[in-house]
Amino acid sequence: MIVLGFDTATAATAVGLRLADGSTLQARDDPAPGAHPGHATRLLELAHTLLSEGGIGWSAVERIAVGVGPGTFTGLRVGVATARGLAQSLGVELVSVSSLRALAEPAGEQQGNGGVLAVIDARRGEVFVAGYVAGERSPDRLGLADGLEPPDELISPRALPPGEVAGVLVASRAPWLAVGDGAVRYREQLQSAVATVPEDSSPLHRVSAETICALGARTTEPSAQIEAILPDYHRRPDAEIALEGAAR
Repeated sequence: MIVLGFDTATAATAVGLRLADGSTLQARDDPAPGAHPGHATRLLELAHTLLSEGGIGWSAVERIAVGVGPGTFTGLRVGVATARGLAQSLGVELVSVSSLRALAEPAGEQQGNGGVLAVIDARRGEVFVAGYVAGERSPDRLGLADGLEPPDELISPRALPPGEVAGVLVASRAPWLAVGDGAVRYREQLQSAVATVPEDSSPLHRVSAETICALGARTTEPSAQIEAILPDYHRRPDAEIALEGAAR
């Protein structure tokens, strides 16, 4: 199955194209610190580039997979709206993927039996966080590479101040490996919560478009209605809160 997948939950725009042979082409735009994300301007451009590299046209795409967050509000709106528009215009299947799960899976392959804490910077002094533990190896079941089962979710996605993450780790599996831009930003708080954080330059801190495509291809029940695919904000938008305050 040929899957076009992308994620815009963070400042980066990550795009992948999973080809019929299972290989994946990837492209991404990582804005410089403080620069404006290029989701709206780079997403389709990167997708078109990958299709050209793969030697196929838009008509060859069989499924769209989109990271639905949680993450930045504007980024998620751009990503989901683009995915819905493409799926409708191409007449192909559309599936949603948790950006936190996509962030955790590559780290889980390295972590073994330990837990992976996926942490995305939520701004406002908070992080979006979820905890996963790697599945058992089962060669007779379709899953990740080498028969790795999908990870179990031990800590459901939520928005928290970094200092409160330790509270959700109590009585949970250890050791924990924390990955994501939120883990980089709040390294000190997370390490004090008994979590190891890879060096800032580690690719484990980036949502992988290859993983978005793999998760999208694995999904056996694509959404019957494109409109059912929605951003997973996990909290109210800043603009809504500001309007409410102005009305008082």
